[in-house]
Amino acid sequence: MAFSVSPSVIVREVDASQAVPAIANPPAAMAGVFRWGPTNEPILISSENQLVDRFGAPNNNNYETFFVASDFLSYSNALYVVRADDGSVTANSTTIVRDGNNDIIPESSTFGAFEAKYPGELGNSLEVTWVSSTGFENDWREVGEIQQNKVSNSAIAQTISFNSNAMTLETGNTDQLTALTAGDVLVVGNDSIGYQELRVASFTETAVSAESVPGDANTSFIALYQYDVSFSNKYTLAETSLNKLELTRKWQHGSNFSRKPDANHIHVAVIDAGGEISGTKGFMLEKFENISTTPGAVSPQGLTNYYNTVIDNFSEWVKLANTDVIGTAATALSKYEVMADGTDATTETTATLAHLGLALDTLKSANEIDISFVLQGKGDDAATRANYIVSNICETRKDCVAFISPSKEAVVDELKTNAKLTKAIAYRNKVQNSSYMFVDSGYKYRYDKYNDMYRWTPLNGDMAGLAARVEAWESPAGFRKGVIKNVVKLAFNPNKTMRDALYGADINPVMSQVGQGIVLFGDKTGLGLASAFDRLNVRRLFIAVEKSIATAAQSFLFELNDEFTQTQFKNIVDPFLRDIQGRRGIIDYRVISDSTVNTPEVIDQNKFRASIFIKPARSINVIELTFVATRTGIEFDEIVGQLT
Repeated sequence: MAFSVSPSVIVREVDASQAVPAIANPPAAMAGVFRWGPTNEPILISSENQLVDRFGAPNNNNYETFFVASDFLSYSNALYVVRADDGSVTANSTTIVRDGNNDIIPESSTFGAFEAKYPGELGNSLEVTWVSSTGFENDWREVGEIQQNKVSNSAIAQTISFNSNAMTLETGNTDQLTALTAGDVLVVGNDSIGYQELRVASFTETAVSAESVPGDANTSFIALYQYDVSFSNKYTLAETSLNKLELTRKWQHGSNFSRKPDANHIHVAVIDAGGEISGTKGFMLEKFENISTTPGAVSPQGLTNYYNTVIDNFSEWVKLANTDVIGTAATALSKYEVMADGTDATTETTATLAHLGLALDTLKSANEIDISFVLQGKGDDAATRANYIVSNICETRKDCVAFISPSKEAVVDELKTNAKLTKAIAYRNKVQNSSYMFVDSGYKYRYDKYNDMYRWTPLNGDMAGLAARVEAWESPAGFRKGVIKNVVKLAFNPNKTMRDALYGADINPVMSQVGQGIVLFGDKTGLGLASAFDRLNVRRLFIAVEKSIATAAQSFLFELNDEFTQTQFKNIVDPFLRDIQGRRGIIDYRVISDSTVNTPEVIDQNKFRASIFIKPARSINVIELTFVATRTGIEFDEIVGQLT
């Protein structure tokens, strides 16, 4: 504080604007087996399209996990997704050949510059093609530069046949041609007949020693080069004589770039060669134009332009594996690296808790990641995943709710309705009791647009989505708020008697009713005993209130524990709870933070105490309607209140 003896104006500032932060609805979270993306790292996803971009479209190995996430995102727009590291192998373009001593044979091995960014079989669909400045486009041969007849036999013309996808030509031993790379484009034609692009499928150069007079073994031999080229498409121009054609070699993807790269720079294109990613073979996923091979290089805009840094920072599909392959790109290079050997180690069915546990553990710390729900995804029949989520995440954090569905074996594979009921309850009984858990009754049948088929998927994504759409103190169930999306039918549609049995076991039924659709018809937690916390809206209300008030309370740390501080705390909590009361979340409340709880003994222990009493609003689970027939002459006031 400023101090002054002489007359002066001293300005000081006091912050009396402290308040309890408004109740937020943090993202949900889930972990599981996905086809793509970083492993053991929570990634915030806001839509199904983003889910596909980051973690890949579903297939037969992970569709239940995928659609749980997708279904939640159809209700909400914030979900942390963690891909489990299940030991999948990363696709690459390197082929190592070893001799009998297990030593690498360099001349027989192929070393690629790139590999897939993440592990998984999906990486096998990738091709990375890159080109240097001098490799971008070359005049392979001008008109008349190819000898009209073969070097080995002057009686045979050198031609490319109409409708053919291959050609063979010969040159003298001093006229060696620049090698073509499979994937290059050879532009063939002349100004009279036009030009056609032929995509090179294979190129072979053979040094040949031929008889100067064919068939005469006593003649001298001449040295020449024979070139065998095959194409992916067929030659359809009228001219067949190679001597009358111009041949220009081009990098296949040059038309997608504005110009050739500068010296010591490269263009890079990432291609979906297999079509597994985009659905279109040959679709260009990414391109990086004119990036430098010089470490530390920057663009004219001052941004880093070193190719290693640019690819690692901005590519969603590939990363550098070997910088020696590209080097400084000083020579004429055009490369087409096809990724291979990527594998998916497990499926969502065979993945064990050892695989999923580390991914789930990234959600443990409330200080590192703020979440409201944890989605089980696909469950196992032993309920080990459900128990791990409840015990090690929700009960540890105590600020989020686990959403659990019975196993597929219990409600889909089982055909008898009564057996479905028995197995669903048996599954629930395998999971520990907790008010931080919400169990639904099974699976739904929904359309998979990525594979054009219908699939059975768990309902826990829908349950969490319904909860995310309502206030923390509201029930997500019923005909107004509990209608399920993207559903054709249920695997288990319980009748009234079955719903009673399920509800008694803390399983929230999902049912189909004519004229109403398919709805969630329960809001119980898995507490297992009668309490205010056996209802989801009460559990979520207390989580929200506790988190908000605890956040506000942090600002009181190291303040003086006196009447002023005690009153200040009450004054910021009261309006917060009064607002919730006005929005029907609380019936009544009281905040006590005065000397009745902050006794001299408490103050001497450097503690501050506050007691907050709350009467939560309760949801209606049973409606009783009594209809009474009376005599004509009776007054209603005489009997109202007497009949129940």
